Amino acid sequence: MAVNGGIPASRDVPDPGPARTRRPLTETEKRIIEHQGTEPPFSGEFVSFFEPGIYSCRKCGAPLFRSEDKFDAGCGWPCFDDSLPDAVTSVHAGGGRRTEITCARCGGHLGHIFNGERLTPKNLRYCVNSLSLEFRAAPLPIAADAPR
Repeated sequence: MAVNGGIPASRDVPDPGPARTRRPLTETEKRIIEHQGTEPPFSGEFVSFFEPGIYSCRKCGAPLFRSEDKFDAGCGWPCFDDSLPDAVTSVHAGGGRRTEITCARCGGHLGHIFNGERLTPKNLRYCVNSLSLEFRAAPLPIAADAPR
């Protein structure tokens, strides 16, 4: 089922079996991820969050963005100026006003990409809903004098 002429609302994601630990999407997460919704600006947990780690798809767990590529655009949503290779797909939305971004693995809606704003040297802004993301903290470095 497509929403507003967009991509299918969801794609089948293979269930990895009994080891699967993902919790089901909430109704709000479904509205955003499966039906191309948007959370209110400045409401998401990752807007002002800048810890080192990896941001993954909330629906399927695929790694999408590195914290090193996150920046504060002042727009009210988490923003990145790059994605992990082959992790994010761009889909031109109807009317050509915005370009939607989705998870390349499951097709879940992430947000939109903007080009030419000159906010970073890469000149890209992946504007993402916090509810479309999960965060995995980077492992702490082992100190040189730590016992082995």
